[in-house]
Amino acid sequence: MDTSTAVGRMFFQVLGAVAEFEHALTSERTMDGLAAASARGRTGGQKPKFDPRQVQLAREMYDSGDCTVQQIADEFGVSRPTVHRFLGKTVHAQPTGST
Repeated sequence: MDTSTAVGRMFFQVLGAVAEFEHALTSERTMDGLAAASARGRTGGQKPKFDPRQVQLAREMYDSGDCTVQQIADEFGVSRPTVHRFLGKTVHAQPTGST
């Protein structure tokens, strides 16, 4: 494509306009799809790692003092930060010695 001529510049501008139009159509279809999914009660994103029962079990395991956060994470197959997040507070390492 020779953009040094008037026809070349016009052709380049037309291609740009078509690309912009395609982008706008894709964006509109995406927004329509998200609105339709929302109307059906669907939400985006990852599913929660814990259900409410598992959160309660993790809380009981932690509060009993028998399990560390790492042991709870291993039990449920999640990472330590996930356990912290679902416990709803920053959990510090439990003391391991007698003081």
